[in-house]
Amino acid sequence: MKNNERLKGAIIVALGAISYGILATIVKYCNQQGFHTATLTFLQYVIGAVFLMVYPFLSRGKEMTKIAVTPKSKIKLIAFGLSMGVTSSLYYLSIQFIPVSMGIILLMQCIWMSVLLETLILKTKVEAVKVMSTILVIGGTLLATNIIFESAAINWWGILLGLGAALSYTITLFASSHIELKIPGVLRSKYLVMGGLIATVIFWNTDIICGMNSFSLLKWGLILGVFGTIIPPLLFTKGIPMTGIGLGGIIAAIEIPVSISSAAFILHESVTGWQWLGVVIIICSVIVANLKSVRTA
Repeated sequence: MKNNERLKGAIIVALGAISYGILATIVKYCNQQGFHTATLTFLQYVIGAVFLMVYPFLSRGKEMTKIAVTPKSKIKLIAFGLSMGVTSSLYYLSIQFIPVSMGIILLMQCIWMSVLLETLILKTKVEAVKVMSTILVIGGTLLATNIIFESAAINWWGILLGLGAALSYTITLFASSHIELKIPGVLRSKYLVMGGLIATVIFWNTDIICGMNSFSLLKWGLILGVFGTIIPPLLFTKGIPMTGIGLGGIIAAIEIPVSISSAAFILHESVTGWQWLGVVIIICSVIVANLKSVRTA
């Protein structure tokens, strides 16, 4: 029974990761159709925030309406949620200058950044396995971003934006795994997404209004909201307790090949064999980092 539950949880987490993985491709496709990133990001968070506010009142979530969340906890979650909006904004902005395949790899630098952040804030001991994982990530990144073999000029502004997104994503991951854990995941997600919405409005401000130039935006905003701020939080909060954090982290790495594959098929981005090798190395680093957690689960 336990194995069946872990398998079910693994499928749920994988679906959440796939949902995240197609976001950048959707945004870049919309950019090519003339839709502004500012408005797309804003609609993604508006739709997600509205759904997560309504969800607790639905039949299966009514018990959550009875859970009291203190003002202090709300403010704390919203404050950390600001990093979600910054992550999306920088990430979506970066892929205007670099391929989606490079953008997702830069975003995944959160793997070693998370290790560094936890070491600095929580004063955790630096384990050899985490050092090995970090080295693998950096080595895999050099291959996966094709920096070594790229003959054309590299857009360093896009790379800088991608690394900024990774740093912000690191803060989001820290908040998701350490902040106000006694509050149910869906309620935590609601306040984190609200913070993301606030950050998006601050980041893009008047560009959001200027980009409101077509009713078709609502369709794409709905798709981004569903796949970016509704499905993943619900699936991760349900699936990860069933798989454990270690196995869940490994499965979630499927986001990388999904993002690169969707960009290759839909946007016709070129991906070399060396880049795929880099992706494999990065995924191996995730497995190495979480292997201990899986064995003790």
